[in-house]
Parts: sequence; C-alpha cells; structure tokens
Amino acid sequence: MLHAARRGATLLRASDPPRLDLPRESRIVSRAEYDAVYREAKRRSSRQFTLFVRPNGLPISRFGWSIKKALGNAVKRNRIRRRLREILRMHRHEMASGWDVVIHPRASVATAELAGLAAELVKTMPREAPPAAAGGVDSGSGDGGAK
Repeated sequence: MLHAARRGATLLRASDPPRLDLPRESRIVSRAEYDAVYREAKRRSSRQFTLFVRPNGLPISRFGWSIKKALGNAVKRNRIRRRLREILRMHRHEMASGWDVVIHPRASVATAELAGLAAELVKTMPREAPPAAAGGVDSGSGDGGAK
C-alpha cells in the first residue's frame, strides 16, 4: 500500500487533465430528483434530443436520461444509453455548472454518428450557470433572509 503511494499512483495534481468519468455525483439517480426536474424544468429540443433543464443550486451539473421502450428492443435501448453516457463522460466539462438535465433521445440516436450527436447535445445544453436566485435553493446561511 505504501509502495503504490510512493510511485504517485493515487495522487491528483492541479496540472492533471480533468477526469473523464461520470461519477455518481454527476448523475440524477432517484425518482424524486427526476420528478423535480420534470415538474420545474424548461424544455429544450433539437433534432436528436429533448432536454429538461432546471437549476440545481450545486457547483456541478447532474445528468439523467430516460429511454422509452418505444425506441426499440433492449439491445437498441442499451446502445442509446451507452452512447449518451460516453458523450456526457467526454464532454461534461464543456457544459455549464449548476443544472439538472434529463435527456430524452430520439430513436435515430442509436445509429447516428457519435461526433454529430455530441456536438448537437453540447449545443442544446445551457451555456452558462443559472442565476443565483433561480430554483429557490437556500444559500444555507440560516438567517432566513434577515439583515
């Protein structure tokens, strides 16, 4: 264990490139989180995707997807999931922080060129962080707004 640390295997440096993964903190996972997005979100559409976007009050954006059975059999739906996950993994650092985004892909996502899909999804995403007061998220000061 000490040997691995000496080699620097677990050290992260500020100069290291951003990690290209999609950690759990960057995903919408619970039904309540999905319901909140659908209830409060603005809808954005493109040729390949419909996005539901809402401010989340966090320093990161979180992503979720909903793949309907109407898009095809399990093999096709899983291919769509894998492609979305890959696009988000590679491009999430290019997207603005502070949003919850639920993605509804269209059936053509399964066969479209991945680079084109990535460009379209990034273009459809919010370009800047939400306003500070958006979403009614408490700043955590605990003073109830009193001055």
